[in-house]
Amino acid sequence: MLSSRGSAVGPGARGRVDQRLRRGARATTTAPQPPAKTSHPLHAAIVGGGPGGLYTAALLKRLAPDRDITVYERNAPDDTFGFGVVLSDETLGGIEHADPVVYEALKRDFVRWDDIDIVHRGTRHTSGGHRFAALGRRRLLEILHTRCRDLGVELRFGTEAPPPDELARTYDLVVAADGVHSTTREAHRDVFRPQVTGHRCRYIWLAADFAFDAFRFEIAETEHGVMQLHGYPYAPDASTVIVEMREEVWHAAGFDELDEPESTARCAKIFADALGGRPLRSNKSAWTTFRTVVNEHWSHGNVVLLGDAAHTAHFSIGSGTKLAVEDALALAACLEEQPTLQAALGAYEAERRPVVASTQRAAKASLEWFEDLDRYLGQPPRQFAFNLLTRSRRVTHDNLRLRDADFTGAVEREFGCPPGTPPMFTPFRLRGLTLRNRVVVSPMDMYSATDGVPGDFHLVHLGARALGGAALVMTEMVCVSAEGRITPGCAGLYTGPQGEAWRRITDFVHAEAPGTAIGVQLGHSGRKGSTRLMWEGMDEPLPEDNWPLVAPSPLPYRPGSQTPRELSREQLTDVRKQFTAAAVRAAGAGFDLLELHCAHGYLLSGFLSPLTNHRTDAYGGSPENRLRFPLEVFDAVREVWPDERPMTVRVSATDWAEGGTSADEAVEIARAFAAHGADAIDVSTGQVVAGERPEFGRSYQTPYADRIRHEADVPVIAVGAISSWDDVNSLILAGRTDLCALARPHLYDPHWTLHAAAEQGYEGPGAGWPAPYRAGSRPPRAGRTDAPKPRLTLHGRAQDV
Repeated sequence: MLSSRGSAVGPGARGRVDQRLRRGARATTTAPQPPAKTSHPLHAAIVGGGPGGLYTAALLKRLAPDRDITVYERNAPDDTFGFGVVLSDETLGGIEHADPVVYEALKRDFVRWDDIDIVHRGTRHTSGGHRFAALGRRRLLEILHTRCRDLGVELRFGTEAPPPDELARTYDLVVAADGVHSTTREAHRDVFRPQVTGHRCRYIWLAADFAFDAFRFEIAETEHGVMQLHGYPYAPDASTVIVEMREEVWHAAGFDELDEPESTARCAKIFADALGGRPLRSNKSAWTTFRTVVNEHWSHGNVVLLGDAAHTAHFSIGSGTKLAVEDALALAACLEEQPTLQAALGAYEAERRPVVASTQRAAKASLEWFEDLDRYLGQPPRQFAFNLLTRSRRVTHDNLRLRDADFTGAVEREFGCPPGTPPMFTPFRLRGLTLRNRVVVSPMDMYSATDGVPGDFHLVHLGARALGGAALVMTEMVCVSAEGRITPGCAGLYTGPQGEAWRRITDFVHAEAPGTAIGVQLGHSGRKGSTRLMWEGMDEPLPEDNWPLVAPSPLPYRPGSQTPRELSREQLTDVRKQFTAAAVRAAGAGFDLLELHCAHGYLLSGFLSPLTNHRTDAYGGSPENRLRFPLEVFDAVREVWPDERPMTVRVSATDWAEGGTSADEAVEIARAFAAHGADAIDVSTGQVVAGERPEFGRSYQTPYADRIRHEADVPVIAVGAISSWDDVNSLILAGRTDLCALARPHLYDPHWTLHAAAEQGYEGPGAGWPAPYRAGSRPPRAGRTDAPKPRLTLHGRAQDV
């Protein structure tokens, strides 16, 4: 439905198909010639007569007119589901290059519009510049039917395809475009290895006999719960209307007891304002839940999956039709340029898989946003609209500002941005500490201390990043005892000389980078200690001079790791004293903020996770018991830490492993720490167990921070693959986080924050350049740019000799 504008067709696919088609068009003026590459399939079966299957058939036939292509479709030609189809400019560009006949036919029927309307609590906000194109699904099928027939494709409607094994024996190529319930895929599920994931909302496809003047999102807060309407025009007199709600809301509202006409009438009544009192109509419409389809493999022998059979993406960011058409373009290109069928199918999957994976990550973020819509209902109206528009993380603050500067400016003013100030450069207060911007240099272990004492490397490393403009620079995890180190190179705060060495660093930051705060992260390695330096073998045990490990339970981190001793009651008391002693030294060393490390499988994190805490005493078992010791440590540290200085807690909001800490438990953990006085929660994930399966991707951990912020009602620091200032602006302005912690970007560029200010033309108090560096606040010139431009072109005159 709502499509991103980033290209989803593989590199060069359009041009490659276009070049081949041009060569093919010239070749057809003479007698038919055998294919240049005999491995190319001459007999192809397409299972499924939807847009993806039909377009694949048309492309393959146009590329090689002597191909014998048959499409099997069990339904009648005009028997379709749904109403409108939205295609992006990029997809249309691919169609225009590959088949101008289809493109021209589509263009005549497209409805185009630019605006998105978000209506919430009686207020409508409009954002422009989004550029959509849509047409009726039935009309799209008619165009593709006509094109296939004109090219000589055999269309068999009302016909079940032969069994997959028979098709594979009969044809050179079998394209399974038979949808989310693909029988072809299921026949070989042991090879394709599909994973189908259900979700928490029910939805129904309906239509209205008028055209919305924009893409419309409307929120209805009913006595049964929140419902939402997604609507868009697909013809001058018709619109698609999708009504969606959480499963429990659907049951509470009684939709499970209504038939199709009754559901349709009920939806029209609930959204009467959006529809102007007009009715809705259905077309074999049924309430369903969205299923995300992922396949481990896309081909088996001469059988290949395409469209929804291979993958699905939630309708709120882009139609399955869009992805299927782009699959067809890539498959056709790869079949023409690869020497064998197997090479072609492998190249097709290699080209499309990363694009589809990216789309599915964005779709997951979008569908989960709508599943948790009630979380955001209390946001200020414009922030709510901005949050909705940027929910997938593909539409960002910067490109939304390019599309509609007035709308984005209004959101910024409502948020409190002074004129000309990007959201990331607004101040934020934690207890007695006011941060001048929203950027944090995330804790990064350097493994460069000697006997726990930070040296010149730490001074330069932290000092450089403090000069680089971030509001808060965090140390690496500073260990509270020699036995609590991860490696021999880890820094500590368990001796006087260590405290003095840290004082040298904080004094430098405060003197040379005024306006920058420096924080210390205190932790204990637990069962993940006594290992080699990261670059010598991450998490690998030391070959010699190991020290004994302690943990909540005697469980090694991974096979070959040292087995820790289970902490006794007396040892728990000793560890708590180690934390308080380190906190006292940290205060004396001049740190502005203290963070307690309760994440990543280290000692305190080990108590929180049921995967690493198997205790049967008061410190194990229930979530409350597993929280007991980390809270005791927090309380003890808070008692000795200066009252005006803030304390934060880093948590792993999920273990990325079955049976581990859940997102629900993470909210309760955050709520407990906040109740004990934590000023913010630093929300990370994973690294608790070696067998984790993270879902990596851009800003992939921020949804956990978002949830904790809204449900635990505590400020949060988001971290994890936040790499651009545009991401920071987007997350801050949408209200998903209060601060953003970045690690790798600050390794790449110690002055990342100052450069972000310069690139945005910002020169205010949120990003002050150190006096010696002010001459570098503008990028240096690179080559001559002032060469004279041609001013006059003369036509029809002889060239001077």
